[in-house]
Amino acid sequence: MNDPFPLSTWERRFENIVEIVPYITLAASLAISLVSPDRPEGEIPRTLALTALALAWTVGARTLLPVAVRRRRTAVTVHFAGVLATAALLTFHDPIFIIYCISGFFLAAHFAPSKWTFAAVAATSFVLYGSTLDWAQATVQLIAFHLAIVAVQTVAIGGGHIAGIRIEDRQRKYRKALSDLQIALAENADLHAQLLTQAHQAGILDERHRMAREIHDTLAQGLTGIITQLRAAQRVESSGTHLELALGLAQDSLTEARRSVAALQPHQLEDAHLPDAMTTLARSWTRTTGVDLRVEVTGDRVPLSPAIEVTLFRVAQEALANVAKHADATRVGLTLSYTGSVVLLDVRDDGTGIRDPDAKGFGLNSMRQRLRGVGGSLEIESTPGEGTAVSATVPALQGNPR
Repeated sequence: MNDPFPLSTWERRFENIVEIVPYITLAASLAISLVSPDRPEGEIPRTLALTALALAWTVGARTLLPVAVRRRRTAVTVHFAGVLATAALLTFHDPIFIIYCISGFFLAAHFAPSKWTFAAVAATSFVLYGSTLDWAQATVQLIAFHLAIVAVQTVAIGGGHIAGIRIEDRQRKYRKALSDLQIALAENADLHAQLLTQAHQAGILDERHRMAREIHDTLAQGLTGIITQLRAAQRVESSGTHLELALGLAQDSLTEARRSVAALQPHQLEDAHLPDAMTTLARSWTRTTGVDLRVEVTGDRVPLSPAIEVTLFRVAQEALANVAKHADATRVGLTLSYTGSVVLLDVRDDGTGIRDPDAKGFGLNSMRQRLRGVGGSLEIESTPGEGTAVSATVPALQGNPR
């Protein structure tokens, strides 16, 4: 599997340098040693033999061991110890091979980040300075000076190796976090587009439902009332009253249709609160149907939010329209109760009742949807031949006083 976060160019170059430094330093040391004018002739074979031993150790560790084995801590330690040992032999033989000993500082990077990094740097420093020190004439001050150099060099080079590894790790984490962020942004962009599409579709569907409810609650009921008055006018000689009522219903229906298209509240609520609007609705409904309707308001009246008032008004409209169409009632009661945290609307009649109070007709569904939209609920109790009671409950969310 490919590494999603490969090494940077600098990191790859440094790793390559660490691998070739032993060869470069060994070759440079050997070349300088061979051309040195002070070298005795009999030491050249020994120099070549020790150099061959160092080269064999380095090449053997690189070519004979698999990559996975070479990276293990034990293999790294053994290889480092062999390089340092051959470097010590060569340096004691000829001080010029101190150049080859420097490769130990680079190989110490294989131990990072750990305490063994400092140990490797310290061991290299001891070999480096110990092989050049004339121990027969060494003084306490000179040894202390060399130890101080070893300590400073160990902290500086070992700390540099560890700091480099830490920085590399942070860069990898940063690149991974950046990659994850880019992926998340791309996913969020797709999700945002999907949500916008769904919201657009939901908005269209909600608007269709709203228009369907408004048409049902205004135009359909108005047309029903107009038809009722026109039929009544056909049955009597003096039809002026019925025609006047039909004309008034037509005008009101046209007004409500325009207000529905503009998503405005019913005109009865435009300049009045809910109790007054209910009284106006009851008066108009009684005049149209000829059925006695009594309105009662209980509790302390408070101005409700427009959404709550519109919902209760439309529920009352639908309940009364159902009474006019289906109940064949002689008396109807409408009660609006303010109980503090909730407002109750009850519409009761003494009509024929409903056989199935849980019916899924459009009118009942419209009432339930309106009430759910404001956190309310609807209950219907009915017994065939004994009338029907429709009860709506909504939270008493207060609005601004008019």
